[in-house]
Amino acid sequence: MPAAVARLTQRKDYLAANAGKRAPMPGFVLLLRARDDADPVMRVGITVSKKVGNAVTRNRMKRRFRALVREVLPESGLPGADHVLIGRNGGIERPYADLKAELAKACAKLSK
Repeated sequence: MPAAVARLTQRKDYLAANAGKRAPMPGFVLLLRARDDADPVMRVGITVSKKVGNAVTRNRMKRRFRALVREVLPESGLPGADHVLIGRNGGIERPYADLKAELAKACAKLSK
């Protein structure tokens, strides 16, 4: 059964995830930090900085990332961990299928 996915809402959680493991991919960087608190819920945060583009571009990228998270993380993510997706410049032009494969690969790499 796939694990539940919740959102990261507080800045301190994003900063804590930054101290965890990272997997850079062409379209994004995935940060992963195990919480070590008996709660199996995966928490997800998405961030895209102004370096990537204007508001329309950033919001479009965040929508794509949310769709990716819904499809990939329940099977590939690490239960009881915080996952943060950071958008990169080339991410918006990449085909969705490539992003999906890269997210699964990054999760597998960090879950070891």
